[in-house]
Parts: sequence; C-alpha cells; structure tokens
Amino acid sequence: MEICIDSIESAKNAIRGGATRLEVCSALSEGGLTPTPGFIRLLKTISPLPLYAMLRTRSGNFIYTKEEMDVMLLDLELLKEHGASGFVFGALTPDNEIDVKSCQDILSAARPLPVTFHRAFDEVNDPLKSLQILINLGFKRVLTSGQKDTAEEGLELIQKLVQEAQNKIIVMPGSGITKNNILKIKVASGAEEFHASARKMITSHGTNRVKIGANKETCIMVTDKEMVEEMVRTISVVF
Repeated sequence: MEICIDSIESAKNAIRGGATRLEVCSALSEGGLTPTPGFIRLLKTISPLPLYAMLRTRSGNFIYTKEEMDVMLLDLELLKEHGASGFVFGALTPDNEIDVKSCQDILSAARPLPVTFHRAFDEVNDPLKSLQILINLGFKRVLTSGQKDTAEEGLELIQKLVQEAQNKIIVMPGSGITKNNILKIKVASGAEEFHASARKMITSHGTNRVKIGANKETCIMVTDKEMVEEMVRTISVVF
C-alpha cells in the first residue's frame, strides 16, 4: 500500500496506518511536485519505509523542455544524495507518446534505484504499446487509473495491463481508491500494489489576512491514519 504524502504529519499517519511505501511530494494540491531535499532528509529520520520521490518540476502537462529536464535531473541527484529510495517520473512527447529520451536520462541517473512511471501514462494514445515501452526501458512499476478519472472506472483497462505485464512490470492502480472500492479493484484487476492519498480536510490553526495563491487557506489536507488502516486491513484479507 503506497501512500502519497506532502507533509511530515501525513507521513507519520501513513506509517502508523500500515503503509508499506511513501510517495514523497510537495504540493499534492497540484497533483504532486518535486519535494525538497530537506523533506526527504528529515523523513529518513522518522520513516522505516521506502521513500519514492516525485520528479515533477511544475503542474500542467508532462511535455518537458530541455531546461525542465535539466532541473529534474539535478533534483534527482540531490534527492538521491539525501536518501531517496526510488523515484516517480513521467514524460510525454507532444503526440502523447512516451518520451523515451527523457525517460532514459532519468533511469540512467537514478540507477541503481527503481523508478515508477506516474499517471502521465493515463494520457498515452496506446496504453498496451506504451506498457511494453516502459518494460523495455526498465521501469519498476506504472501508476495508472486505467485512463479514467478513477481506478474503479478504469478497471477494464487495468485488468488488461496487469495481464499484459506478465510480472515484467508492476501495474499499480491509483486515483479514487478508498476502503469501499479497494477490494473490488484488487479482485477484478489482479493488481497487488495500490496507491492512495487517504486524505481528510482539517482546519488550520490560523488563517492568512491576505489571499495567497489559488487554494483554500483555512484548511489543509492530511493523510488519515484510520483510512490507511482500513484499506490495508481490507486488502490483507485476500493476500
């Protein structure tokens, strides 16, 4: 059970809830961006779990310039130096194909650490062909909602991807996974790893007098320990 987090509090709650791996991000409100080396370094002191660091320099699409790739490669080196256990990355061409060159650069720089291809996969034109490309490149796993808004809606494709993978790559469903649907997704797809944020909204202890940015500032989203526990308990029944 992989839980994506962007704060120390969320990390602690995910660990206490029984998560087996953390996807470490900043700005989950933007879909998850690259975390700071300081965040990874501090997490290493409190987390016994593998820490997979997101490599995403901005929100928006997954078509990156050379300069943006240079930033992510430099970030990778710093995060690797400060204790990341693996990385999460995805890049596409303007035609919504896997950006093979950018992926090769990241995989080469990350070695010997594993890399997950993130939900940029849900934008590709031919998912089965793209899965084979990821296998050939050497990705450890791919995160996908089956090219739908949620993994539950994308179950049909996820099942096909799991079958096509033949244990050469891990297909990890993610997006909209809760205690209420995780067992259904597990049984129907045959997947063995799952990704969720398991977050709840809590009221912050103070509010800004001036609006800063586009997001709400009177509350924050934090991983809920009980939600994680319930999902872990549910899938343990069939493992």
